[in-house]
Amino acid sequence: MEKRVLVLNLDHTPVAVVPVQKAIVLVLMEKANCLSTYELLKIRTVSRSFEYPAVIRLVAYKSIPYKGVLLNRNNLFRRDNGECQYCGNKRHLTIDHVIPRSKGGKTNWTNLVTACHRCNVNKGDKSPEQAGLILRKEPFRPSLSYFLAEYAERQAAEWLPFLASKVVQ
Repeated sequence: MEKRVLVLNLDHTPVAVVPVQKAIVLVLMEKANCLSTYELLKIRTVSRSFEYPAVIRLVAYKSIPYKGVLLNRNNLFRRDNGECQYCGNKRHLTIDHVIPRSKGGKTNWTNLVTACHRCNVNKGDKSPEQAGLILRKEPFRPSLSYFLAEYAERQAAEWLPFLASKVVQ
């Protein structure tokens, strides 16, 4: 039982990712409906066999305050695909403030990018334009759906139809 299950709210917004045991309990207690299953997987007990849920939807809408994706080194590297946003290098990565802190730059999703040590040192206390560097893509605040879609592409293709309309950059 290694696969995870995507939990959607009544309005189809992602709420959580849970172990299959929790998903089965929610379905059996009629607190959720199964929307999609993993095709070749089954859960067997002594007397019964169950479909292995991939996506479930809560029966009643739950108001869950959105806290956003936590800004940390790991999530920043994931957002930037583990490569320097100036030259594309994948080695010796650091975090760079696009607008330097000394010039009033904030520590937030839209001002931080991953940069290789060489580009970060060359940029120094300047803006990318002053240092002659060009950002490969504009930094953005990722949504939970953005990271769930990334996971789904690698681990759970069954989630993709439920996340496609929710991924916003």
